[in-house]
Formats: sequence, structure tokens, C-alpha cells
Amino acid sequence: MPVTKYGKYIKREPLGTFADLHPELTGIENFRCMGKPWGVNYSVSTTAIDKPFLMEPVPHIHPYDEFLCFIAGNPMNLRDFGAEIELCLGEEQEKHIINSSTAVYIPKELPHCPLDFKVITKPIVFLVVMLGDYIKKPVPKK
Repeated sequence: MPVTKYGKYIKREPLGTFADLHPELTGIENFRCMGKPWGVNYSVSTTAIDKPFLMEPVPHIHPYDEFLCFIAGNPMNLRDFGAEIELCLGEEQEKHIINSSTAVYIPKELPHCPLDFKVITKPIVFLVVMLGDYIKKPVPKK
């Protein structure tokens, strides 16, 4: 491929799997970009979720902001959401039920999880955007 002025900003087929972290997702390919390829610290990943499972059983924090997006798997109808997900936020473990295409903003240091994909009747897309290298820390004791 010829060298171009802006080609350095394009990363083609950044594909992998979550099987190393979540064996329940074996065989499901995901889109994953992370690190500092352009001098920007970030992580973006998507994966299809096609069956119920407990993704993150223990609350944790990150030293950066994070976005969790739960997207209906039918790109022609993003209201066709076939899942029920439970996500806890804050030290008090405030429980939230996600049953439609949803974006969740998690400010840095906000305790979050468990994250439980309780019901999956149709595959959904799970998109995670982190504004830093992947670092997961336990919630500090008070």
C-alpha cells in the first residue's frame, strides 16, 4: 500500500476476541483498538453478546472516564433490543436495569459493576470506550 499523508491515522481490521477475559464469549470476534498508536491514550472495543452471563462480578474503578454502550443488534431498528442487563453504580451499588439501547457515562473513580447480562433473546452489541490505558482497580476501602 502506498504511503500517504494521513494513512497513519487509519488502523484496519483491529480485530480480536474477549475469550482471554471471558471464556463465555469464545468464538465471538470483537473490534478492539487501544493503547497510544496516535499518541492518544484510549481503548475502544465492541463485541456481540448472544447469551446471558455475568461479565464483571466485582465492583471496580478506573482512573479515567468510561462509556458503556448497549446497542440493539439490528442496525435497521435500534429499538429492537432483546436483552435485560443489570449494572450497579456507586459505592451503594445502585442497581440499574438496561432494556433498551443505552449509553452509560462512568466518571473516573466511580465504582461500577457487577455487570450482568441477565436475559439475551436477540444478540446485542456491547461498546466500551475508555479514555486511557485499561486499568481496573479495586474500590478503595473507607
